[in-house]
Amino acid sequence: MREVVFDTETTGLDPYQGHRLVEIGCVELVNRFPTGQTFHRYLNPERDIPPEVFAIHGLSSDFLQVQPLFADVAADLLDFIGGAALVAHNAAFDLGFLNAELERASQAAIPRDRLVDTLLLARRKYPGSPNRLDDLCIRFGIDNGHRTKHGALLDAELLAEVYVELVDARQAQLGLVAMPASRIVVTDFAICAKVRPVPLASRITEAERVAHSALVAQLGAVAVWNDYLRESR
Repeated sequence: MREVVFDTETTGLDPYQGHRLVEIGCVELVNRFPTGQTFHRYLNPERDIPPEVFAIHGLSSDFLQVQPLFADVAADLLDFIGGAALVAHNAAFDLGFLNAELERASQAAIPRDRLVDTLLLARRKYPGSPNRLDDLCIRFGIDNGHRTKHGALLDAELLAEVYVELVDARQAQLGLVAMPASRIVVTDFAICAKVRPVPLASRITEAERVAHSALVAQLGAVAVWNDYLRESR
């Protein structure tokens, strides 16, 4: 199963009020595992960047005006996405901007039924809890300390980890992990020892017995060997 986790950065909140994409980042998952394959582009929005938006993602007009237009990268983006399900946080927002750009580039829109919205998943799983991306990273112990500003590829990578946790895929993947061994105590266990009908012949010669006894005698009366010699008599 192939899925693409994606995130976008924009110039504002509404693509039909003249706002545009400025960045898109995608992360490929196969069977809920990241493959290492990504897609990332900065985009020229052909307009200014409002100061309040610059404070969020830090992408300036000077930097973006030398980046490619969305129409120039649309084919590469669609090739990367392919027929995969698309995973995003507050997915309707990102898809709205993506489809508005596809429309401007004379490309077919992506249907909503291909979306998996991690915000909805989180609200169902943790109703009443804060479910921003940062909140979910904290909940699942995912390191987001390097996220000082929003960035499409970084956020997509973090969201991929969050998504795996939300759908409990990590537990399913680790189902074959060896568990610690437990000590087993057996009680009331009887062992029946058979007695040989004919004892085995001793391999110690009489000369060896005499030599050993002489050696033990030299060790004194407290030598431990005396205990064994008494038991054997």
